[in-house]
Amino acid sequence: MHRHNKRSNVKHVDDLMTRESWRMFQIMSEFVEGFEALAHIKPSVSIFGSARTAENDPYFILAEEIARLLSDSGFAVVSGGGPGIMEAANKGAYAGKSPSIGLNIKLPQEQSGNPYQDISLTFKHFFARKVMFVKYASAYVVLPGGFGTLDEFAEILTLVQTGKSRKIPILLVGSQFWSGLLEWFRNTMVPAGTISQEDMDLMQVVDDPQMVVDAIFAHYETRSILPSAAEEEILLEL
Repeated sequence: MHRHNKRSNVKHVDDLMTRESWRMFQIMSEFVEGFEALAHIKPSVSIFGSARTAENDPYFILAEEIARLLSDSGFAVVSGGGPGIMEAANKGAYAGKSPSIGLNIKLPQEQSGNPYQDISLTFKHFFARKVMFVKYASAYVVLPGGFGTLDEFAEILTLVQTGKSRKIPILLVGSQFWSGLLEWFRNTMVPAGTISQEDMDLMQVVDDPQMVVDAIFAHYETRSILPSAAEEEILLEL
């Protein structure tokens, strides 16, 4: 009986290893598909926010206006492809001059893609999708959202802070929504020494759609909007 259980366990482990091996090819295919689809979509801005935001919500309207302005200014707009703020971003970009891109994710509670996507990609793995948001972005625009939005926000802050990504504008839209979190950064994390005072300069709070566009152009007044050769090398390691 003991020997039978041992053989069953070995077979179970072997089966898992086989599945994991095939999963690696699936992960590779997601990266390859993403790279091929997005490599020529430059410059672009990634926009984040809650999937739960209703169409009549002021933040939905704000996100749509921001995306439309960015699109008409020559920026492709990348969002998560789902409902809420993601839909607002795609909708605004879709009505503008530049491509609207959705990086959709398969979830247990199935996320339905919004209909405003010129380019639509679907990922099973969050980590592959997150690389696509960062790799080709000239700016991050973060509207009010939940854990997923905070995850993307923390991701880009970490990458820029540690030098694993080039420095790009990180714009938090909605001072009322973000003020409490930023106060905690400033009044708790900085004194504790877990971040430096200079790290607070990595992000900027804006409330007006035109301010978003202006802040991005201001950032690139003295540098190329596209990555330099050295920055391209850094981004290859993402």
